[in-house]
Amino acid sequence: MATVETDVAVIGAGTAGLAAYRAAKAAGRTALLIEGGVHGTTCARIGCMPSKLLIAPAEAAHAVERFPAFGLSGSVAVDGKAVMARVRRERDRFVGFVTHGVDTMPAADKLAGYARFTSDTTLAVGDTNVEAGAIVIATGSSPAYPSAWNELGDRLVTNESIFEWTDLPESVAVFGPGVIGLELGQALHRLGVRVKIFGRGGGVGPLSDPEVIAEARRVFSAEFYLDTDAHATVPRRDPAGVSVHYRAQDGEMRTEHFDYLLAATGRSPNVEGLGLERTSLVRDTRGIPVYDRETLQCGSAPIFIAGDANNDVPLLHEAADEGRIAGDNAARFPGVHAGLRRAPLSIVFTDPQIAVIGAGFRDLRDVPHVTGTVSFDDQGRARVMQRNRGRLHVYAEVGSGAFLGAEMLGPDAEHIGHLLAWARQLDLTVAEMLRLPFYHPVVEEGLRTALRDAYAKLDAASRERRAA
Repeated sequence: MATVETDVAVIGAGTAGLAAYRAAKAAGRTALLIEGGVHGTTCARIGCMPSKLLIAPAEAAHAVERFPAFGLSGSVAVDGKAVMARVRRERDRFVGFVTHGVDTMPAADKLAGYARFTSDTTLAVGDTNVEAGAIVIATGSSPAYPSAWNELGDRLVTNESIFEWTDLPESVAVFGPGVIGLELGQALHRLGVRVKIFGRGGGVGPLSDPEVIAEARRVFSAEFYLDTDAHATVPRRDPAGVSVHYRAQDGEMRTEHFDYLLAATGRSPNVEGLGLERTSLVRDTRGIPVYDRETLQCGSAPIFIAGDANNDVPLLHEAADEGRIAGDNAARFPGVHAGLRRAPLSIVFTDPQIAVIGAGFRDLRDVPHVTGTVSFDDQGRARVMQRNRGRLHVYAEVGSGAFLGAEMLGPDAEHIGHLLAWARQLDLTVAEMLRLPFYHPVVEEGLRTALRDAYAKLDAASRERRAA
């Protein structure tokens, strides 16, 4: 067995792994990038970009729904083969950018194969033994769904296989109203596919605020079938595709047939098969190594974990940050330090969009705070554009007036979410945010309304505390 020595070994060539490799090299260390699967990152190949490539034509096709309100008329015809051909073509273009970057790396810095730990500092990769000063785990994640669904065969799709379609089907049952299920389900519906989305527990995307969740259920249910607390049995394969037996919202039990079932019930970190039992690492009940979120170090070992593999915040910008932190600390081990973690920001590209910024509702149960609210139903610019749906809640700390976070369903949430994330990272108070400019007429005026509401409630809470 051949032996390769390196300062830093990185397992996985996705967003986090590539960032870790570059950080280690920037620190002046030797680094080895190990990948057993295809290159291209989750974002480019099966995540962020192909999903937006499907959403874009869906939004264009849906625009005709607003025509009558503007005094317009017209129709649209969807060519499913052309839609999916562009999705795959542009997807492959994005993947090509990533693979080109990997191809230009020195050959000595790359090793093809699946890695297994043999100790805290050694890996077996095929017939090669890798001895490293430190190791970064950046193995990503995979779709998680009940194993019984595998009996559906090729009628079961996930976000890792749906983009290989060469045409749009007639019908799809979506299990899971999370980020993936909502984005893909609504896009398919708008492209003419018969879609029903089934959930469990009542949740909608990443939202945790009951009032915003209720608004999301109301808004999305008005467009397509959405049951966030469905009672559905195990789907079955049938000659026509997939049969789903469920309790309809009118209380009746029904069996309905679909061409495909889209499993959007979450993702699971790829940590099985790494041989972690041969290391000194302590693992949680899910088998994920216990680690420090600020340094990404696992215990006191020279092992770091970044990206989707640590099951913290499975978002590209977070994976890139974590990879950089893990790679830099691996290069400097044992001199590890806390890296820059940005204000939390999560966006769902539905229509209306969803955004969660900073501390959400569930994070503030024990924090004295007020909630500033605004409905977009009558917000000026949103109504002009016929996009007046949704609700924004901003949370501010009683006493300090600090802006803590927000949950939003509404127009342009991807842009308003960034403004709020910047405010959170800069530790601004609600009063300071209200001193910033707001143009007219813009959707951001709705944000100002919510901030004014929060400010008034903070003032009332302050008076109550002084009177007590």
